[in-house]
Formats: sequence, structure tokens, C-alpha cells
Amino acid sequence: MRWKLGTAAYKRVPSRDAAMDPDLETPAEKTPDGAGGGGAGAGPSWRRSLPHVCVATVTSFLFGYHTGVVNEPLESISADLGFAGNTLAEGLVVSICLGGAFVGCLFSGSVADGIGRRRAFQLSTLPMIVGAALSALTNSLEGMLFGRLLVGAGMGLGPPVASLYITEVSPPSVRGMYGSFVQIATCLGILFSLLVGTPVKDIDRWWRVCFWVSAVPAVLQAIAMEFCVESPQWLYKCGRTNEAEMQFEKLLGPLHVKSAMAELSRSERGDDGESVKFSELFYGRHFNGTSCRLCRIFLLQCDLISVLP
Repeated sequence: MRWKLGTAAYKRVPSRDAAMDPDLETPAEKTPDGAGGGGAGAGPSWRRSLPHVCVATVTSFLFGYHTGVVNEPLESISADLGFAGNTLAEGLVVSICLGGAFVGCLFSGSVADGIGRRRAFQLSTLPMIVGAALSALTNSLEGMLFGRLLVGAGMGLGPPVASLYITEVSPPSVRGMYGSFVQIATCLGILFSLLVGTPVKDIDRWWRVCFWVSAVPAVLQAIAMEFCVESPQWLYKCGRTNEAEMQFEKLLGPLHVKSAMAELSRSERGDDGESVKFSELFYGRHFNGTSCRLCRIFLLQCDLISVLP
């Protein structure tokens, strides 16, 4: 049977008559986004999840910014804080941020699973705001190091959560593209930090402004996260199925909620399968695969080292 589009209503006619009538057509199902064609089979729109992904990548932008923010003004910082010519102190100012990031990333997974992705983002902005303020206001080397250490803790906590969150809120068709936003934002942050630090030799104590600038995106992200969706996967794991469906509806549209929940249920059943201990990677049936991968990585590094000057 086919549908004939009349002036007031659809008229159902036999399929054989439909094949002979050129005026008959099968209407395309409209999506809530206004795009026709295929309904649920056409896949969810990427527009719904894009704002949430962009807010999440701010933390990667801050990672890049704080990585490069001391490159230009390091000479001015050392002169103002009284450690000019002390290469050890200068090296600590640059690198202690990454030390804090190492500590922060160790807890990123447990924090994201414990309080949710949105709250984890907001928590990561707190040490970055406080650390940036301390670095901008300090008059001593110790204050600068402590501020940079706090900033590093937020840097380590935020980007792993961003990668996880983007994967969980993105439609499958654009998940890989959205995942690349993390690295793009990091590179943009480094470039922006170099741009902001350009006037440091012409304007006295401009390096303090460089640190204050970094607090602005962190504050904006903390506020914007209040309007972003929570991860449906996290809600589902917490047993909040109805809330997970509501978040999927915001991200994918109402036509794709059931399929997304079914896929989520299948993936959760797969996660509940046989567990593997970390120690089993070094003996037993999992050892061969692990050792082969490690050998390949080692040989690849040897080849890279051999071509370096």
C-alpha cells in the first residue's frame, strides 16, 4: 500500500495503483531539527551535541594555555620575583605545572565516576582559578610555584574527563571528529598564550595579566557547565535511567532515544563480562598479546631514535 498526498489528508491506495500514478509519493518523515529524510534511520543531528562538546574542550584549551603561558614572560617573572639567573628556579616554574597535572590525572577517573562529568569539570576549574590568581598576585618564588602546582592539578583532572565526556555525548557519526577537538583546543591554547605574552617586554609586569587572562575561560566553563547535559552513560550506571533518557533526548532528539538506550544497555552487559586483573597482563593467556605489543612499541622507539641526529 502507498500513500497519496491530497489537499487535506493522506489517502491510502493499493501499491499496484501507486506504481502507475506519477503523482503518488511516500512522504519523508520529519525530524525535530526540521530535516526530512529517513527519520531515526538517518542518524541524529550533530548540532545538538556541538555546544556541549565545545564547552568541554575549554579545559583542553586551558591545558595548552598554561603549558605555554610562562614561555614569553619567564625573564620578566624571574627579574620581578628575584630569581633571575637561577636556572633551577626557572625550570621549576615551567615544569612544576606538569608535575601537578600528573597528580591530578591520577584521580580524574575516580572523580568523574564519583560525582559525574559535569561536576568533575567544575571541580577542575577551581584549582586553575585559584592557582592563576596566586600566580598573578605573588611576590615570591614560593607563591609562584604553589600557584603553578594548583593549576597543574586542574590541568590533569580536566582533559581526561573531557575526552570521556565528548565520547559519551557525541553521535556515533561525528564521534571521531569531535574527539579531535581536544587536541585542536590544546594547540589553540598554546598559540593564544604566546600571543597574549607578546607585549611582556614593552609593558611592565604584563606577566601578571597573562595569568589573570587564564582565569576567564575557567570561570566561563564552570558557569556554562550548569547548562550542559550530564553524561547519559554515567546516569545509566547510577541507575537513573529516566534521567539518562532525558539527556539522550536533548543530545540526539526524541527519535533516537530508544536506539541509544538499547546500545547503552548492550554495552553495559558487555562490561559486566569476565574481568581481567592488571597482573594477568604479565602472565597467562593475556601475556603473549601484551608482550608482543610492548615489543612493537620498543622496536618503534628504537627506529625513531636511530634516525634522530
